[in-house]
Amino acid sequence: GQPKGAMNEHRAVVNRLLWMQDAYPLSAGAQSDRILQKTPFSFDVSVWEFFWPLMTGAQIIIAKPQGHQDPAYLQQIIETQHITTLHFVPSMLQVFLDQLAVSATTSATTSGTMSGTATPGKACPSLRHIVCSGEELPLALQDRCLKALPHAGLHNLYGPTEAAIDVTYWECRLDAEQSRVPIGYPIANIRMLILDGQGQPVPIGVAGEIHIGGIGVARGYLNRPELTAERFIPDPYSPDPAARLYKTGDLGRWRADGAIEYLGRN
Repeated sequence: GQPKGAMNEHRAVVNRLLWMQDAYPLSAGAQSDRILQKTPFSFDVSVWEFFWPLMTGAQIIIAKPQGHQDPAYLQQIIETQHITTLHFVPSMLQVFLDQLAVSATTSATTSGTMSGTATPGKACPSLRHIVCSGEELPLALQDRCLKALPHAGLHNLYGPTEAAIDVTYWECRLDAEQSRVPIGYPIANIRMLILDGQGQPVPIGVAGEIHIGGIGVARGYLNRPELTAERFIPDPYSPDPAARLYKTGDLGRWRADGAIEYLGRN
């Protein structure tokens, strides 16, 4: 399709960064956190990779060009530079975990054992936070990551560029009763609505289209007034007459605990 630019506002990005520091505080000083900056700057995730550590006094380790596509290189830089926090889209997380398994098998062969599997907690011991977004996080991949890297928290975030990067969050955990990984709860100053075809809220457990309101909603698309009018609609549930909702085109449903489950595109 035709590329489109989302006109995000400064306050929306600041809100997103302040929420992230409140949720997953980075440390500064001699023992500061070390964030791996590997997302190309044309993608929205790069915004927090750059500005979150800069505003908190943590450290940025910048990956080499195309390094984000090389799982062996990523393992090496995480372990040699003692990276504590980084981002993966789920498909790349899968490839990265494959690399850890290969690395463990090679190490086991060299040492004279043939376990063939990564020893939990041995790979990338510095990692504290793994942030996933950009794609649906499969349940099997979540479980694999939590078992392979039990010392690192896995965080499933959801959000379109049209709402300042991320709007919901979920702390991943092993749960035998869970059938899918939720996208979770709204971040600070964001309102999530799930509406039917008539724009009415759906009950718990019923699928509808995910709409986003609050401070994160962008002004619209640059030089695309018709598309802006189609996707950025008046918010009838806000007391502010100028408030708007962003129609994501994504399907979701509420869980009884107030978390949202992502169900795909409409």
